Amino acid sequence: MAPNLLVTHSGGFHADEVLSSVILTQIFPEARLVRSRAPEWITPGADRIVYDVGGAYDAVAGIFDHHQRGAPQRNDGQPFSSFGLIWKHFGRDYLAALSVAAAFVETVHAAFDASFVLPIDLVDNGALSPDSAGLLAGLTLPSLLETLKPVFDDPDPEATDRAFHAAVEIARGFVEAKIAGIHAKLRAETLVLKAIASAGDGRVLELPMGMPFRPAIMKAGADHLLFVVHPREADWCLTGIRRAEEGFELRADLPAAWAGLSGRDLEVATGVEGASFCHNGRFIAAAKTREAILALARLAVEDVEKRADRVSN
Repeated sequence: MAPNLLVTHSGGFHADEVLSSVILTQIFPEARLVRSRAPEWITPGADRIVYDVGGAYDAVAGIFDHHQRGAPQRNDGQPFSSFGLIWKHFGRDYLAALSVAAAFVETVHAAFDASFVLPIDLVDNGALSPDSAGLLAGLTLPSLLETLKPVFDDPDPEATDRAFHAAVEIARGFVEAKIAGIHAKLRAETLVLKAIASAGDGRVLELPMGMPFRPAIMKAGADHLLFVVHPREADWCLTGIRRAEEGFELRADLPAAWAGLSGRDLEVATGVEGASFCHNGRFIAAAKTREAILALARLAVEDVEKRADRVSN
C-alpha cells in the first residue's frame, strides 16, 4: 500500500534528505511531504515513510535514519546517509517510474549509486569533504543545495520549508539528467556493439547517429577500429578514437594534408566532392554526404597504413 505521508526533519536541510525526497515524491506523488521532529510525526506507522530522522533504520517499518549508534553501513564498511538507504530500497522503483528499460535497471541502479549516491552519503557523514574539490568546493552539489537555505535573519517562519521544496525541484533535475545520461550510454552501447559486429574487420565504424562509442569499442576489444563515421543534423562526421579515457591522443590522426582546410580547399586536397571541413587538430572532419564521408574515411585509413609501412621499413 502506498504511503500517505513522507516525513523528514524540519529545520535546516542537507543534500541527503533533499535527494531522498526527489526519489520518494516521484514514486509516491500523492503522498504529503511533512517536515517535522515531533514524535507524532517521526514515529513509524503504516501510513508513512520516515527518513533522515527518527533514530532507527527498519525498512519493514518504513524508517530510514542513519544518525543513531550502529548506523547502517554498506558491505564495504562505508556509511549510508538517508539518501543511500532510500536509494537502496526504492531506487529500482524510481528507475521504473522514469521508464528505464527493465533490462538496464540493475546496471543503472549500481552506476548511479557509485557515481552519485555514494559521494552524497560520504559527505553527509563527514567521510568526504567538499573541500577536497579545491576551488570547486563551493560548486559541489551538496554545497549548492545548501546555498538555497534562507539567510539567517529572514523573518518569514515558512522560509526554510519553502526553500526545501525549491531545493527538491532543483535537485530533481540533476538526478533525472544523471540517470538519463547513464541510461543513454547503455542504449548507445547496444547500438555500437551491433555496429561493430556488422563492421567485421573493417577499420571504420559507421553509426546511425552521434553517440558515445569509445566504452563499447573498448568492451568489444575492437582494437582494429581507427575511425567512426555518423550523420549529424545537416552533414556527416568522421572522427578519431581516443586511446584512453583521459587525454586526447588518438589511435590515428587524420591526414596532415587536410589539417585546417574547408570547402573547396579540402575538396581539392582530398579529391572528394562534398568534403567540407577538417579540424586543424586532425581529430574530426565533415562532409556533405554519406558517400563523401566514407570516401574520406577510406583515404584516412590508407594514409595511416602508408605511414605505418614507412615506419616498419
